[in-house]
Amino acid sequence: MPRKGRPVSGILLLDKPAGETSNRALQRVRRLLQARKAGHTGSLDPLATGLLPLCFGEATKVSGCLLDASKRYEVTARFGVTTDTADAEGETLERRPVPALDRPGVEAALAGLRGEQDQVPPMYSAVKHQGRRLYELARSGVEVPRAARRITVHALELAWLAGEEAGLRVHCSKGTYVRTLVADLGEALGCGAHVTALRRTALGPFEAPGMVTLETLEQRAADGPAALDELLLPPDTAIADWPAVVLGPETAPYLRQGQAVWIPRAPAPGAVRLYGPEGFLGMGLVLDDGRVAPRRLLAVPEG
Repeated sequence: MPRKGRPVSGILLLDKPAGETSNRALQRVRRLLQARKAGHTGSLDPLATGLLPLCFGEATKVSGCLLDASKRYEVTARFGVTTDTADAEGETLERRPVPALDRPGVEAALAGLRGEQDQVPPMYSAVKHQGRRLYELARSGVEVPRAARRITVHALELAWLAGEEAGLRVHCSKGTYVRTLVADLGEALGCGAHVTALRRTALGPFEAPGMVTLETLEQRAADGPAALDELLLPPDTAIADWPAVVLGPETAPYLRQGQAVWIPRAPAPGAVRLYGPEGFLGMGLVLDDGRVAPRRLLAVPEG
């Protein structure tokens, strides 16, 4: 039985609203586009807003590359209160007096949170333990040991400080929990802290100015699917920073059949974007011997 929906292919940069889960936002957009196949590129907490790239059709094949990409956030931290989720949606665990905070003191605490480090995922997270999400266990009152993960905080800047609140800018690797960074900052300052607002402003090659709100999508949907298709980015924009390899009409068919091929002046060994006479073919790998092998190809070339 054929799958329902249109064979839409491309990437949409959604500005996820607060209070919406990433999956629910994806399904709302999928219905508007009448798309046959869709997926997102890593969840944002319901509290969080901002950049959520949604992949449709053949573009879902590049979604894994975006999962590995670094992210940028703007976050508001509230000092003196800790919660079980480390954000404003959780239950209050403790209230502590907040010392007189100044920029030098907060900056000193932030310095200890930058760089490569091990971070333990919070219980209220989508990480799985024996097949179950940690947040499901946490809601049942169960806490389990979690293995630390290696992350990198490329940048952690104090944007503003006002009384018992601070605004931070974060640039971090995949797998980083900003809520945990804020909780650690609160402990470093001796008063505890939690997140009251979180907005993702960049993910890999994508940045906030390209985002579209659900309201805009709903308005455009009234003009038909073509009006929504205009907002989709080509799949190869997700890996625009990868070296490109262009195959001629003689070699492209062999690669599409799964064979590694020789090309002149191949890039250094590693991941590459593949193009043929028809356009974007998919992702490939330059081998140590200089041949180019297919890694994941689109079923239908994107022109």
